[in-house]
Amino acid sequence: MKTILKILAVAAALWVATQLVGGITVSGGTATGDALTLIAVALIFGVVNAVLKPIIKTIGCAFYVLTLGLFALVVNAGLMLLTGWIAEQLSLPFHVEGFWAALWGALVVGIVSWLLDLIIPD
Repeated sequence: MKTILKILAVAAALWVATQLVGGITVSGGTATGDALTLIAVALIFGVVNAVLKPIIKTIGCAFYVLTLGLFALVVNAGLMLLTGWIAEQLSLPFHVEGFWAALWGALVVGIVSWLLDLIIPD
């Protein structure tokens, strides 16, 4: 049940990102289609983060230290771009326009997910 709530929270955070960031779009056509697309993209985003983020943190440890953690913003933007690319390969109508949209989108998704985690009980 916790996993389902987490996926729904990330899907909601992605929806907020599509509303606030100009370069992130979802174009399913209907509200139900958009919701299903966002849930699918949330699953992709979760898998990408679970698999690649620990590897990148291990390899790029020096960059994290040298930039006082700001390198994490670049990594999160890259993971958001990768998620958008994978979604397009799977013919999902989710698109991330470029690096800056991915950077702002990753920030929005991170903040909204964190807030929802505070609200949703374990």
